[in-house]
Amino acid sequence: MSHALSRIGGRRALRGAVAGFVALGLLLWWLAPWSEEPPGGTITLSTGTRPGVYQKYGELLRTSLGTHMPDLEVRLETSDGSQENVRRVATGQADFAIAAADAVETYRLSDLPGADRLRGVARLYDDYVQLVVPPDSGIRSVADLRGKRVAIGSPKSGVRLIANRVLRAAGIDPETDIRPSSDGIDTGPGRLGQGLDAFFWSGGLPTDGLKTLAEDSTLRFVPIGADLVAELHKQGGAARYYRATNMPESAYPGSQSGSAVPTMAVSNLLITRADADPRLTEWLTRVVLKSRDRIGADVHSAQLVDVRTAIYTDPLRLHEGARRYYRSVKP
Repeated sequence: MSHALSRIGGRRALRGAVAGFVALGLLLWWLAPWSEEPPGGTITLSTGTRPGVYQKYGELLRTSLGTHMPDLEVRLETSDGSQENVRRVATGQADFAIAAADAVETYRLSDLPGADRLRGVARLYDDYVQLVVPPDSGIRSVADLRGKRVAIGSPKSGVRLIANRVLRAAGIDPETDIRPSSDGIDTGPGRLGQGLDAFFWSGGLPTDGLKTLAEDSTLRFVPIGADLVAELHKQGGAARYYRATNMPESAYPGSQSGSAVPTMAVSNLLITRADADPRLTEWLTRVVLKSRDRIGADVHSAQLVDVRTAIYTDPLRLHEGARRYYRSVKP
């Protein structure tokens, strides 16, 4: 009897030892990439305007890259936004950039220089379209913008793309039916009610450039309903990347009166070129995913970055280095 128990105990001990070795192996496999000598050099990351989320995200990502890749110098370049960022990467003026999926697709469909070299690194977070007016404004819908002074973003921004499409979907010609302005998130909020009747913004939630005004209840958000998004989809092409959603009541508590605001969203991508170094890109992809919580503490929308969704960089194919990372962590 004792001999049988001894055999059973021995088998259990063996199984326990095997399980321990497997767990140790998995741990070493998980930590192995970090034990390698990280790649160095210099890269340029094109972001956005200073009060916007792209710039904030870029600053925080540079800090995380400095922790894990100390020999890598990251140069941040501000820009007008998505359209300029896509062009910079495609033409070699930047190595990496953040850009909205609709701007990427617009560039590709236009067959502009370097479009075939663009590659995806990660899907990051969503931009929400925010149509802002003074709290006492009579503007209640996009259709009410006819004849008004409306900021539609700078010509190279993703905001300009979206604003023009939304206006057309509402039956408004952005060139003749409104008095357009090129103000963005850097100047638009300060001119609201003082030269501007409304302005469009597309960015992560919340956007620092709007938080102060929202806290003081000196702005109101105009809903963009699902019917308008359906009209946008009829435009085809890059408009298919827009989806109907709600801006949650927690985004700007001071201006939403505890209510969600119907609007639309589009995904942001971290992009690069096909000729970017695969090992450096693999490391950068890893840092992006591992730094989610650290970056998300300041850029709340970045809390949604997840390995299960980051891999979907449509309309771009994944860069080889990014693909290596996702394969290494595949369940």
